[in-house]
Amino acid sequence: MHLFCTSLVLCVLSACHMTTSTCDELLTSEDAEFCKGELKLIYPDLVIDKCWIIPQRIREKISKEWGSPQVQLPCADEGEAFKTGDVRGIELSAYTRPTPPQGTGLHRYQFLVFEQPEDQTLSLSSQEKSSLGNWDPQAFVQRFGLAGPVASLQFLTQNHKD
Repeated sequence: MHLFCTSLVLCVLSACHMTTSTCDELLTSEDAEFCKGELKLIYPDLVIDKCWIIPQRIREKISKEWGSPQVQLPCADEGEAFKTGDVRGIELSAYTRPTPPQGTGLHRYQFLVFEQPEDQTLSLSSQEKSSLGNWDPQAFVQRFGLAGPVASLQFLTQNHKD
């Protein structure tokens, strides 16, 4: 089990309806504790390396302009694609820009990296494939017997007009 999973599990959870909306304000302890393992998301003008709330001035870019981020895991084994962000493999669910509906508060966007057994091929069920990326990552982890994530990162954002 030396190989890192060649795909990331991205899930969108329901709005948490928090009233805070700037990165200077504190996350709940539960949200802050979600992040572990030095995972980094690199967008054109933004590096996310800890759990935080996306500031208003960046929300439109992350929702409308920028494509998928480069994903890096600096603590990966030397030579691993996650170390450099040159991750290749089978895409289980395409990246979708965060686009929370207007007036619904903050939404969590989570990135999880799991260690994948070398002899195991991961795939989505037909129901998961048809759900447009909004599938249950816990059920996926249980189905394949994966251990907890080796790294996780989340950001909270809301509609750029809010």
